[in-house]
Amino acid sequence: MGPQDNKEFPFAPTDTATLPASAAEDSPLPDVIVKLAPESNTVEHCKVNSTTPSAETHISIGCQVVVPFLIAGMGMVGAGFYLDHVQDWEVFMKVPEIIILVPSLLGLKGNLEMTLASRLSTEANLGHMDDPKEQWSMILGNLTLVQCQAIVVGLMSAVVAIAMVAVTQQEFSLSHTLLLCSCSIITSSIASLLLGFITATVIVVSRYFNVNPDNVATPIAASLGDITSLILLSWVASILHDADDKFSWISSIIIGCYILVIPFWVFIAKKNKYTHSILYTGWTPVVVAMLISTLAGLILDILMAKYKDLAVYQPVINGVGGNLVSVQASRLSTELHKDNELGTLPPTARICISPLDAFFSKQQYAMTARVLMLVVVPGHLIFVYAIRYFKEGNASPTKIFIFFYLTAALVQVAILLYVAYVITYYFWSRKVDPDNSTIPYLTALGDFLGIMLLGITFEFLYLLGDIQLPT
Repeated sequence: MGPQDNKEFPFAPTDTATLPASAAEDSPLPDVIVKLAPESNTVEHCKVNSTTPSAETHISIGCQVVVPFLIAGMGMVGAGFYLDHVQDWEVFMKVPEIIILVPSLLGLKGNLEMTLASRLSTEANLGHMDDPKEQWSMILGNLTLVQCQAIVVGLMSAVVAIAMVAVTQQEFSLSHTLLLCSCSIITSSIASLLLGFITATVIVVSRYFNVNPDNVATPIAASLGDITSLILLSWVASILHDADDKFSWISSIIIGCYILVIPFWVFIAKKNKYTHSILYTGWTPVVVAMLISTLAGLILDILMAKYKDLAVYQPVINGVGGNLVSVQASRLSTELHKDNELGTLPPTARICISPLDAFFSKQQYAMTARVLMLVVVPGHLIFVYAIRYFKEGNASPTKIFIFFYLTAALVQVAILLYVAYVITYYFWSRKVDPDNSTIPYLTALGDFLGIMLLGITFEFLYLLGDIQLPT
């Protein structure tokens, strides 16, 4: 094909030598190459990544996942001890509805921070965060969006918790309602701001050291998420409860001030090109996940009334499941973004696959699932022994407890990893970005499964005489 044949494709250069140096340097589309197929008049568009990572193996994935996972797990152990400690505080005894908020507010790290981590990890892996100016714009826009979502979802979770208590227990207290709403908003807002900065920092540093942020960002974000949220919730609730006698209006003022700043955050997020569309489309998964987590909180409140020792294990089993499935969901989303247009699945991909294919095929997602499943048992053993040692000074939980607890954990993670594949590919086929949708559903499902399976475990152990009810 000579120069005269380029009339149909005037944008296809005939010789790279004819391109000015400035054109190559100032090209506005560095990620796309437009070329002619060798023996046809068709045009091919090829995506080019700024960096192409080498193929990952079981060992490389495991090495990157294990350390953040263990750090996150010890953070969850600490959160479990803290929840076990504060459940006897005066505010928790007089306002028991606060316990219902625990899974919902702890779940915000899945609804917001882990979704933020997945979104930024995908952008980093695609090379879109290599430009410092774009990097800052992307991070600040997403932090603003997360702050807006945290305030709204924090308020909604408190309202739903109050409604559930009113329906199930036929009780309603205006002072309790205002207290729950104010401490929920403050907790979700401050925790999301702190964890958002940490998450963005981890992703930028991971990119600098050529570590896949999909493997490390979500566990590290979660490592501080549970304990941060619990500390904030307990202290804010305690302070507001003590102040309620003298300053009964303070909760109302706090709620009003936060509601007034929502339009400000909305305005900033709307003006940012990276968050404009998410501001309109990212609410459904967050709200649905909040409803599921609040329902799980109601179940947790019932179970903790019977089994006080259950509190220390709740953040651990829920957090481990949420962390591992978030790694898988983030990786699945990144792979789809790399090689496919939104709405178009890979040629050989199917939405519904058998569990055997999800875990034992030769595909990358199956390899990742196997690595994550292998982490469950040793990880939980470390966490359980740590809990028993620091709680009772005895590092020897019974064999029957270990068996039932690990069985519950394996069932939870296996279900979550399979569901992660199905809904990620389903959302992608429906032109819904899974970075904004899958993790909230998965972490909320993890909370629900974790609490249900933990409750069943304690029921079995009670029937077998392995645990005793408090007198």
